[in-house]
Amino acid sequence: MRASGILMPVFSLPGPFGIGTLGKEAFAFVDFLAEAKQTYWQILPIGPTGYGDSPYQSFSAFAGNPYFIDYRLLADVGLLTADEVPAVRPVGPIDYGALYNERPVILKKAADRLLAAPSPAYEAFCEAQSFWLEDYALFMAVKAEQGQAGLADWPDDLRCRKPEAIAAAKQRLAGAVDYYKAVQFFFYTQWNALKAYANGKGVRLVGDIPIYVSPDSSDLWTHPELFQTDGEMHLTQVAGCPPDAFAADGQLWGNPLYDWPTHKATGFAWWKRRMQHATSIYDVVRIDHFRGFESYYSIPAGNKTAAGGHWEKGPDRDFIHAMHEALGEGGIIAEDLGYLTLEVKAMLAERGYPGMKIMQFAFDSRESGNYLPHTYPRNSVVYTGTHDNVTTEGWRTNASPEDVAYACRYLRCKPEDLTESMICALPVCRTWRSFRWPTGCIWAVRPASTPPAPRVPTGSGGSAALCPAALQHTSHS
Repeated sequence: MRASGILMPVFSLPGPFGIGTLGKEAFAFVDFLAEAKQTYWQILPIGPTGYGDSPYQSFSAFAGNPYFIDYRLLADVGLLTADEVPAVRPVGPIDYGALYNERPVILKKAADRLLAAPSPAYEAFCEAQSFWLEDYALFMAVKAEQGQAGLADWPDDLRCRKPEAIAAAKQRLAGAVDYYKAVQFFFYTQWNALKAYANGKGVRLVGDIPIYVSPDSSDLWTHPELFQTDGEMHLTQVAGCPPDAFAADGQLWGNPLYDWPTHKATGFAWWKRRMQHATSIYDVVRIDHFRGFESYYSIPAGNKTAAGGHWEKGPDRDFIHAMHEALGEGGIIAEDLGYLTLEVKAMLAERGYPGMKIMQFAFDSRESGNYLPHTYPRNSVVYTGTHDNVTTEGWRTNASPEDVAYACRYLRCKPEDLTESMICALPVCRTWRSFRWPTGCIWAVRPASTPPAPRVPTGSGGSAALCPAALQHTSHS
């Protein structure tokens, strides 16, 4: 089988309201994918973003981003009037400050209309999502009341969820709680419609979830026992990566670390809920930093860099078995980039989740791992780059001359042909069942039996860029 797709974040879609939305542009993109015989649309995390607007730091592991709600769809169902829909603005860079100020005002009008006469669909949504929705809505309402202060800076009784303070907040902020619940109903109504349309067109959605939650999240607030805290909602250890050739001081992410013994004692119930939710809204789920389940880098909270951290053992196969119990086979992509030990590789092999390979890493002299395409094992999902990388063309023009020259020698191409050659290279190395991404990403899954690769003749100009006929040949050998 051969399939293909495109990595396109929702926020990168063109749209008339300052950011990509779940409106007609998203449906048009699905039409484009279907007409181009594409099968996958991969996105970045869709959770509500906080300070810094990173999709990997969300207020909830379950909620959707209100910025993606399309005003026109709300107007279509009578929740906004034509006059309340903002004027069309030119497509350009996202102004998150403007969205932060505008969105709540307009969405409040739609929420007020819904809540004046709640629909059966809204009531059913609240019931089905009750395991996270009420807690998230109260968290957001308290956060707004606190002037958007981070959880660590809330008054002690609210931060630590003293029963009297929580009861008073629920009563005092009941209207705000209902607003945040209504906004999530808007998001998931539009998201589910888009997913149904995509699936009907033969397009599968590939989601992306961070392994860690944000330190400013409803997840930490409502389940502090699942994280490494001091009992007063203060983090004792935080997440990151050790120093390497790319970052002399390492990477200090600052996310809460899980208390894995507690998770294990509960049968990994929270993670099962999280993954069941993810697999209900996506067709395939990529889990970021998957190696952290085998072992994770722990940094004392308060450190200024990641240099003083150390490795701790994670839940390893116990977690893998629990996820298999909850989800069954398939549907998971394990982002296994970075420092991989034999133990990490054994954990991945236990269940057979496909890992990731990055073409740009193969030719980067700073990279200690072996990412050369001819070494890729079976069951690999291969990209030329990730959302953290520059584009392949950007790599060609910004990488060191030595690295570019090495890539050109390996791929037998001229520098000006390197971008196309890198995109086309993977099926040449072995016989692959390949998924080619026009944006410069390739998915490739090595079949069980791998006969020798066909030799691709070098053209008169010295380029070995693979032609469509050769691509088809290697796909079906």
